[in-house]
Amino acid sequence: MKTEPKPLEAGETSKRLTPTQGVTRGLSIVDLILRIIAVIGTLGSAVAMGTTNETLPFFTQFVQFSAQYNDLPTFTFFVIANSIVCGYLLVISLPLSIFHIIRRAAINSRIILVIFDTVMLALLTAGASAATAIVYLAHNGNASANWVAICQQFNSFCGRTSGSLIGSFGGVLIFMLLIITSAVAISRC
Repeated sequence: MKTEPKPLEAGETSKRLTPTQGVTRGLSIVDLILRIIAVIGTLGSAVAMGTTNETLPFFTQFVQFSAQYNDLPTFTFFVIANSIVCGYLLVISLPLSIFHIIRRAAINSRIILVIFDTVMLALLTAGASAATAIVYLAHNGNASANWVAICQQFNSFCGRTSGSLIGSFGGVLIFMLLIITSAVAISRC
């Protein structure tokens, strides 16, 4: 006894997703969400550090002490690294992530994305780590090198630089998750 297939209703397709295709699509959606969060973290870190400055008056208003992010090359590198990673996420990564949701069997572009993600992870880690060393010195100083801590005087400057590190290290963590997610998605294809 052979039964006739039911006619398709409006909005249905005859092609059903297999369980592995559904998991791959789910991973692609998680990938897109993580990339959007990484854009927010890296952009916020670059803007917070790039707009950090504080001026303290000395005895008169003609003599002032100033602290800006571009006074230290490490902070400049931090802003540039976060900006490059944010640009990569916006220009290359997000469109490819949307493409992977639409077309699940795109293995070559996923491999390219993993390679670029790894390079961006290294760049972001380098920038955040270098800035962390300087922020640590600003908070604690170094007695053996005769470097005094400046955060007792420049509270706002130190608070903003410390806060910008949080978003950047959050981006590092998200990139680690993205690489793992992409590797799992490649193995499922």
